[in-house]
Amino acid sequence: MKLVETEQAVGHVLCHDITVIVKDVKKGVAFRKGHVVTKEDIPALLKLGKDHLYVWEKNDDMYHEDEAAELLRALCMGENVVSSGEPREGKIELFADCDGLFTVDSARLRAVNAIEEITIATRHGMTPVRAGDKLAGMRVVPLVIAKEKLARAREAAGDEPLLSVRPFRPMRCGIVTTGNEVFYGRIEDAFTPVVERKLAEYGSAAAWRETCPDDREKIAAAIRAMLDAGADMILTTGGMSVDPDDRTPAAIRAAGARVVSYGAPVLPGAMMLVGYFARDGREIPVMGLPGCVMFARRTILDLLLCRAAAGVPIAREDITALGEGGLCLGCQVCTYPNCGFGK
Repeated sequence: MKLVETEQAVGHVLCHDITVIVKDVKKGVAFRKGHVVTKEDIPALLKLGKDHLYVWEKNDDMYHEDEAAELLRALCMGENVVSSGEPREGKIELFADCDGLFTVDSARLRAVNAIEEITIATRHGMTPVRAGDKLAGMRVVPLVIAKEKLARAREAAGDEPLLSVRPFRPMRCGIVTTGNEVFYGRIEDAFTPVVERKLAEYGSAAAWRETCPDDREKIAAAIRAMLDAGADMILTTGGMSVDPDDRTPAAIRAAGARVVSYGAPVLPGAMMLVGYFARDGREIPVMGLPGCVMFARRTILDLLLCRAAAGVPIAREDITALGEGGLCLGCQVCTYPNCGFGK
């Protein structure tokens, strides 16, 4: 790349796009990279404030910004991620090709972005996305960049793509509603309809429903019966606090669950229980839902249900990591998942 006076640029090839901006009217590309400058272009270029132009000068040690963006795209594109196509003004964007859970290898992404003049910006990982949602954008800062920096980026990124979308898989779930007040008909069950709506967001549904009194053995028996019938996930409602009458956590353990975590640094949702049942070589998730799920718009359930629906295992460290960003602000207009909750 070399710098020439615009009036002397006739016949040279532009090595970058030239943008035109008219306030409140448009922003776009007036001259594209690769354009051969003609005598007729000179007045327009001068009106755009271009007294000098960068034109392409072959250098085997450098990449043009478009070439670099394409190489960064190759580092990022994993399962169910699609590209915007050719670079525009040196930038490429990526989009979701299906509904699913967007995943980012945060440590490797940070390592790539630590290389000077390289930028890859993504939305938050471990969040649900819909087909067509924008996931990321990438470009390099200068018009040309040393090939050595892209080689370092490839090394930092490793062999696996940095980004992917794990598709949601329809699940046949069991819901065990607990509590004497519901079992004996003293109050109406307002919990189950909320859970069913949450499941529907991910293409899943309740195939089994059972209401039990505050009795550990009866709750455990209901859970085991749903597992025997082939449930892909178990959700229990009620009885999750520390009151003596609350038997649900003990019942989940009695049914044979390996409890990953009882309690989460998330508000609303601190009394959440997450565990797994080992059945026929599979790990079947179980979630003990705190009462806030019934009345709060978004809770710990939203942060974890998307992972379960995508078949992503939930470990204790995943739950503890939710503490930063784990305070829902209860905004009047909810923008989840495009907000700070859970991030």
